[in-house]
Amino acid sequence: MALRSCCIYGAGLLSILILIVGIAVALAHVFQSVLYNRIKSEVVLENGTEAFAIWQDPPPPVYMEFYFFNLTNPAEVMSGERPAVIEVGPYTYREYRPMERVIFMANGTKVAAVNPRTYVFEPSRSRGLEDDLIRTANIPAVAVMEKFKGHSIISRFIADLMKSKGIGLFAMRTVSELLWGYEDPLLKDLHVVDPSLDPYFGLFYKMNGTDNEEYVFFTGKQNYQDFARVSQWNGQSSLRWWTTDECNMINGTNGATFHPVITKTERLYMFSTDLCRSLYSTFEAERSVKGIPVYRFVPPFEVFANKSVNPANAGFCLGGNCLGSGLLNVSVCKTGAPIIMSCPHFYHADEQFAQSVYGMRPRKEEHETAIDINPSSFSRVVLPLFRSHSENIRTLVYPVMFLNESVLIDEESARKLRLVVTEGNVVVNIPFILIGLGIILGVVFMGLLCFLKTPEVSVALSFALILNFVC
Repeated sequence: MALRSCCIYGAGLLSILILIVGIAVALAHVFQSVLYNRIKSEVVLENGTEAFAIWQDPPPPVYMEFYFFNLTNPAEVMSGERPAVIEVGPYTYREYRPMERVIFMANGTKVAAVNPRTYVFEPSRSRGLEDDLIRTANIPAVAVMEKFKGHSIISRFIADLMKSKGIGLFAMRTVSELLWGYEDPLLKDLHVVDPSLDPYFGLFYKMNGTDNEEYVFFTGKQNYQDFARVSQWNGQSSLRWWTTDECNMINGTNGATFHPVITKTERLYMFSTDLCRSLYSTFEAERSVKGIPVYRFVPPFEVFANKSVNPANAGFCLGGNCLGSGLLNVSVCKTGAPIIMSCPHFYHADEQFAQSVYGMRPRKEEHETAIDINPSSFSRVVLPLFRSHSENIRTLVYPVMFLNESVLIDEESARKLRLVVTEGNVVVNIPFILIGLGIILGVVFMGLLCFLKTPEVSVALSFALILNFVC
């Protein structure tokens, strides 16, 4: 009988100890800290790590979707009416962006690499073919008129040349020509006069199969938050295009990966070479992608606002000319071509720009840039790197095209990540498992006391003792 009582009260004492340990560990976040510290130490760009292998050659396929705005009323536009456009596309390409010529530097704290881009057309994911004709602004003609607008003689020569060759402000070109380049007749003739003018033009001319983007990244060895953060681009630690140091800063990663253990309160910085600037996103909502919990981050309106709304963007005004909110003049980094960037359909831009062109329908659900990322992992799950407008400006901002670059995690990677998330959840929930076990043992202890028909006063006293220990 004494032995039985000893076992019973031992179970009660054990339940108290387990409860105390479970509550203490839960309040101190011990297992969560252990898990996060392990992730932080393992997510480093160095040979042999999974993080390095994924960074060097990402397994999920990346797709670039190009949408064009086909002009339907060129004659009316020439007579002063508003342009009317129809969105066509997407014309989808599989994008390959491996890291090549990798060299580790600074005792393994930095790594240099080139990031070539190669695009392969995917007809099954496209609405149309590469030889589809698009009527759009004649960007080369507008560009040279803009370049020489202060030289009356040259401007008159260009106007006469265009008239003699039947070259107008709008032209019909194939999707392939507009993207990857073609020999423009006007540029070809002007090249004889000015050899600095390239006779070829394309929105992504010389960007397919080239390795002209040289990066130096932090490996994350010294600080996990520096994982894959850009230190230099093309030999520069800051840009030279804009008028303030803040706007010229190179911040964040290149958008392909992010540091682990992301919180809802932080900003995710990205440096976009296509936008010629850095930008950031903030937490919007919790979501799920293929059974994986993710945080959705989106660029807030202030990122694209003009200096009257966001003074930090004053440096993006060129020559004292500040555009409306939602627009970015990138002519300084696009060889002087009068090109403006914005979100598709002028989303996030002042209403006047969408109202100046028939066919603009800005919608948050369709035209907002979004990043869905698992907070404990280091790789993006769904990442439209950006959705940007490429536009020609003269007397209005005319929409030419926009693109959507995205990567959706593949099934094999999703399976591995789901397993990692499950294991992490088990580790993080160990304190609550201990608390549950302590409660079960406490219930068993009380049941055994009742089974032995212990006097009620003793049972109440024992229960009170347990509560006192726990509290």
